[in-house]
Amino acid sequence: MRCLLLFITLSCFTQCPFAQSTHWRIEEESPETRVLLRGDTLDITSPKGLSLWWDEPLTAPCAISYRACVVMQGGPCDRLSDLNCFWMAHSALRGISQRGGRFVESYRLQCYYLGYGGNHNTTTRFRRYNGDTLAIADPAHRPTILKEYTDSAHLLRPNHWYTVRIEVRADGRTRYFIDDELLVDYLDPAPLRKGYFAFRTTWSHTRLTELRIEK
Repeated sequence: MRCLLLFITLSCFTQCPFAQSTHWRIEEESPETRVLLRGDTLDITSPKGLSLWWDEPLTAPCAISYRACVVMQGGPCDRLSDLNCFWMAHSALRGISQRGGRFVESYRLQCYYLGYGGNHNTTTRFRRYNGDTLAIADPAHRPTILKEYTDSAHLLRPNHWYTVRIEVRADGRTRYFIDDELLVDYLDPAPLRKGYFAFRTTWSHTRLTELRIEK
C-alpha cells in the first residue's frame, strides 16, 4: 500500500471555495508499477493490475469527473486497453494491503464498475458488484453485465484524452458519460449511496488529470 498526494478540485452544492490536496492509495499487483505526478497530471505505468483509490468516501448525490488518456508510444507497458473505474465502493480501504492489485479481489466489493476498452480493447461493460466472494474462484458467481458495447465507436483510441463524468443521484440513479456521450443510465433498485472512487487499469500506460469531485 502506498499513498500519493495529488491536487484536485473539490466543491459543494453552494460552490464553496476550492480545497486542495488529498491522499490517494495505490493497490498494485506489480512492484514495478510507477505512479508519477508530473505537473497536474498523474503518469501511470502498470505492468499488471492497479487501482488508485481516493481515500475519502462519497455520499449521494455527487459527481466525479476527470480526463484520462491511454498512452501508446512504444513503451513496454503500452497496450490499448482498460480505462476503467469503480465508484460508490463499500469498504474500499479495508484490507487494502491484502487485496493488492489483482482484479479478482475486487469482487469482494459492492460497487459500480465500468470497464472501458477492456479485454484487450474488445468490450466496454458496466456492472454492479454485489460483494459475492465466491466470484473470486467461480465465474458463475460474477456479476451480471448490465450494459455492453463492442463496436469500435465505444472502444479506446490511442493517445486520445477522454473526458469522463459520473453522476450518482439521490433517487438511486447512476450515469456514466464519456466525451459527453451517455453510456450508462442505471436506476438501481438497491442503490449504493456511499462509497469510494477508484481509477482502475492493468498492463497499460495511462495519464489522469483534472479530477473534480462535486458534493
